Amino acid sequence: MSASLIALGAVFAFLSVALGAFGAHGLKQKVSAEELAVFQTGAQYQMYHSLGLILIGTLVDKFPNGHLAVWSGWLFVVGIVLFSGSLYLLTLTKKRALGAITPLGGLAFLAGWALLVVTVLGG
Repeated sequence: MSASLIALGAVFAFLSVALGAFGAHGLKQKVSAEELAVFQTGAQYQMYHSLGLILIGTLVDKFPNGHLAVWSGWLFVVGIVLFSGSLYLLTLTKKRALGAITPLGGLAFLAGWALLVVTVLGG
């Protein structure tokens, strides 16, 4: 499982760089500065949590309750899809209703970090 989380983190990091470049170069003339900032926030949080996935993948086998770290990683995956994905779609489609999904991704990120704390502290 640890290798899967590391690989998934690397794939998401790759996509974050690609999407960030697309936003900076491909969208610059097509969307407002505010919309571009929303898109870039998605790429930024995707990168943070991609690196978190890689970190979690390295920690899974180091703690007796490493299974909790696996859950933390999956919460990061859900967070990336919901938080970053909704921001990308919001920018590209201009459908404001997608903004209602973003906080769910943020909650998944928060839960993932909290579960990582529990993993490391042995709770």
